[in-house]
Amino acid sequence: MKILVATDGSRPALRAVKFAADLIAQLRSTENAITLISVHDDAGLRHARSFVGSDAVADHLRALSDKDLKAARKLLDAAGVKHDMEIRTGPVAQSIVDAAKKGRFDLLVLGSKGRGAVADLLVGSVARRVLATATRPVVLVK
Repeated sequence: MKILVATDGSRPALRAVKFAADLIAQLRSTENAITLISVHDDAGLRHARSFVGSDAVADHLRALSDKDLKAARKLLDAAGVKHDMEIRTGPVAQSIVDAAKKGRFDLLVLGSKGRGAVADLLVGSVARRVLATATRPVVLVK
């Protein structure tokens, strides 16, 4: 089974990583693997590129993703779970769905931050958009 786990370094995201690691352990097959994905929306930084350059913006986003992935990688390493990483920029939910489709993942796992209903209506939710647009099964972990 191929599992794509979206992580932003938050506690809910780490719970999703732990859930995926536990699932892989239960399946007990060498064909199982986890890919961690970190996505940062670069839309707000397009103007900054004209001042600091595209390379500086890309380096900044890469550093953010490395920070987001650090705890998740440590957790999977400690559990002895085979994994790799993918870093993307762009609209977060769409990037996760696109990666799942392109990589032919069997399952997407995301942490749910559990904000209130009013906040989700006003701000929107990456998890909700992934659920609405994914063509693969999705598990939300609280």
